Amino acid sequence: MEDRFGGVSRRGFIKGGVAAAALAGLAGCGKNNSGSATSGGSSSDAGASTGGVLKYYINDPVAIDPYNTQESEGTQVAKCLFDSLTKYNYDTKELEPAAAESWESNDDATQWTFHIRKDCKFHNGDTVKAEDFKRAFERICDPTMKTPSDVAYHLDPVKGAKEMQAGEADEISGVTCPDDYTLVFDLTTPMSEWPLVCAHQALVPVPKAARDDPDSFLVAPIGNGPFQMDGTWVSGQYINVKKFDGYYGTPAKLDAVNFSIQKDPDTAFKEFQAGNIDFCSVPSGRLGEVEQQYGTSDDGYTVTPKKQVLTGAEAATYWLICEMGDENLGKKEVRQALSLAINRQNICDTLFEGSRKPATSCFPPLIDDSPDSTWEYCDYNPDKAKEILDSAGYTADADGKRNLTVKLSYNSGGGHEDIMSIIQGDFEAIGVTVQQNSQEWATYLTALDGGGFQLARMGWIADYPNMDNFLYPNFYSTSSNNYGKYSNPEFDKLVEEARKVTDEDERKSEYREACKLLGEDMPVIPIMFYAHDHIGSERIQSLYYDPAGIAHLGEASVQA
Repeated sequence: MEDRFGGVSRRGFIKGGVAAAALAGLAGCGKNNSGSATSGGSSSDAGASTGGVLKYYINDPVAIDPYNTQESEGTQVAKCLFDSLTKYNYDTKELEPAAAESWESNDDATQWTFHIRKDCKFHNGDTVKAEDFKRAFERICDPTMKTPSDVAYHLDPVKGAKEMQAGEADEISGVTCPDDYTLVFDLTTPMSEWPLVCAHQALVPVPKAARDDPDSFLVAPIGNGPFQMDGTWVSGQYINVKKFDGYYGTPAKLDAVNFSIQKDPDTAFKEFQAGNIDFCSVPSGRLGEVEQQYGTSDDGYTVTPKKQVLTGAEAATYWLICEMGDENLGKKEVRQALSLAINRQNICDTLFEGSRKPATSCFPPLIDDSPDSTWEYCDYNPDKAKEILDSAGYTADADGKRNLTVKLSYNSGGGHEDIMSIIQGDFEAIGVTVQQNSQEWATYLTALDGGGFQLARMGWIADYPNMDNFLYPNFYSTSSNNYGKYSNPEFDKLVEEARKVTDEDERKSEYREACKLLGEDMPVIPIMFYAHDHIGSERIQSLYYDPAGIAHLGEASVQA
């Protein structure tokens, strides 16, 4: 999931994958799991009052229809509206049942069978059945959708999914429904972590209405989650959801959530101060001041009265994507030198008051904190950067200027301007000329898809808390999210082989080999690891904002 503004957002699922550094060891992906669904988050509001409306800031999403939920804004709304087959519990670090009550695999983990709950209903009253999941997955892979999905990579391991994406098939052959409540996946290779993938918010069921009236479904999806739409999405203004009384799980404590769409985090914070918003991000440079005024959360993830500022670590990395086809950025030596020139600690200290940490890899510590994943060229060493550029033929003239110009591209309105200005200064200090190019978010994403950039800002929040999710979507040669068009057959092979490994320690070791290769090739330049910088109002009795950057609004409570 990609990050959207100065805080974090877009594509993937988790801004963290689990609480604190514990995510390094993924648990809960056993061959069989059954039992009742639990919250998956901290809760300190036993006996708290129910009812009321929570006002929650988001930027305008890319999509709230799950076929294309690709960033945190849309994913946050979809999380209220839909339940997937499984869900990840950040407290226990285990995978738990959601719309599926249990699942099991064959001996080599090439086939997974999920058993759908019989008491799960859509908001229109229809019973959720296995065919509703198959319908949803085929919408994701359908190239004839008005706007093709950007999240089809989740289904790449399933037989027939790539063929459908390519227009060579009209269904996913590897998804079958032996009966109304049994869903079977046949995978192209063994994948022991498949149930974890099935926790993603795009892989949810949709009713027939999604096919019958797709235009209406885009702005008012009909889901199976704890909240249902209250009206339609009014772009640029709001999305309202209300409690769904027919929900199979624990009923929501809130009556409703108003997703207040604001143009940028600074505007949202002003609305927070005026009492018009209950949850938003803290502007850059004001974290310490705001903590003194409102108090800091005990665990970094849970808002309670007087302890309202969240600073917990996230499984998310902020980086610069390198255009591999560019005349200059296509050279590994240039990418390495530019990375060495960046004073990451200065960015973290100056703009984020030390709350964020300098990136040392594409993997944030919550995903993997092994020294084996550290990238050599993430050090701050401008002298070495100059030496590399000299050796590559980019020598400095009498004024220290080199025959190298790079353009820094980024989305506007999220605090990236300050970050890019510091990076520009670092590049100019080694003789590189810098141009800046900022665009509105939707336009920026379109530009990334089209290529033609040199260095483009983006962040990645784990879709699900494993190493594969940082490697495959972003760097596998045919992945749709591989904006820089990185292609290395050796890397592709390493990822393919790692996916087949059932032993967790061995699998992690193989992924680290792939990560090591990336660290030499530098298709992205990691800048920093994210941390929460969010605040809740004193009205909030309890709200858990997980390391994935998703608020558990079904369990939240406010003073009604």
